[in-house]
Amino acid sequence: MDTLRKRERIGLYPAIEPYRTGMMDVGEGHTLYYEECGRADGVPIIALHGGPGGGAAPSMRRFFDPHVYRIIIFDQRGCGRSRPFSDTRANDTQRLISDMETIRAALGVDRWIVFGGSWGATLALAYARACPERVMGLILRGVFGCTQAELDWFYRDGANQIYPDAWQALTGRLSAAEREDVLRAYHARLQIDDLDTRREDALAWAQWENALISLVPDSGAIAPDPRRSDALARMETHYFVNKGFLERDGVLIDDTGHLASIPGVIVQGRYDMVTPVRAAWALRQNWPSAELHIVPDAGHAAGEPGIVDALVRATDRLGAKLG
Repeated sequence: MDTLRKRERIGLYPAIEPYRTGMMDVGEGHTLYYEECGRADGVPIIALHGGPGGGAAPSMRRFFDPHVYRIIIFDQRGCGRSRPFSDTRANDTQRLISDMETIRAALGVDRWIVFGGSWGATLALAYARACPERVMGLILRGVFGCTQAELDWFYRDGANQIYPDAWQALTGRLSAAEREDVLRAYHARLQIDDLDTRREDALAWAQWENALISLVPDSGAIAPDPRRSDALARMETHYFVNKGFLERDGVLIDDTGHLASIPGVIVQGRYDMVTPVRAAWALRQNWPSAELHIVPDAGHAAGEPGIVDALVRATDRLGAKLG
């Protein structure tokens, strides 16, 4: 069966509605939205959205067979339906890990599969490092170690060589001094309290990412939503100037001894301009038991056909193995 027919056969699972939603108080003024769908007695899996700051979309439910999985999704601090919205206070990687543990305990889950793409893959790896005994398996897409090299590729010199037009749109609004460090310049602009003043900068930040996310851009795609863009831009600059709040550069890719007994699948687009394939390749070299699937005709977006195909196959295989 050729690749196209395989994709047509697998597709996405039909849309399903949550059987439970709620708001969970995790302290420090933050309340998180969470939902469960699929089988209440199924294999627990938690799906981590990207960004940081992107929020969870209903389409995230559709990578998992609802007859197999108990699907748990939440909006991380400061984004989506969680409150306060677009707030970077008391917001770092260690707190997000703690939030996952709060959700796990509150929902009565002993161990779960952790699924995440892009920043969601970063958080999944950080969680597995902190709580390996709670991880049944990992499914990662678009691996991002939040290293200086990756940040430099996307915000200093790398992707701009391939997308000079989109880079000009991002940096053209900055002064010459600000263009020396685009990430820090946008961080300073976006951390001000006035929403109206920062709105255009947030949209410019989001448009740069949107321009590079897919191998073939969707000409009919709508412009970034201003509200979502605000949380995305504020949260990304907050996390990225702090190198993901990780203890050292490259730790999630290099320090993998705790992953040896955890089954894993890595799905990576060959032409991913946001999180280039080198991070996924390096992680696989340091985690020999993991599977690495490089999709030959895909970029970064979770919804590209080859990525969908590989992710659905991964959730099917791991669900059958661990269920």
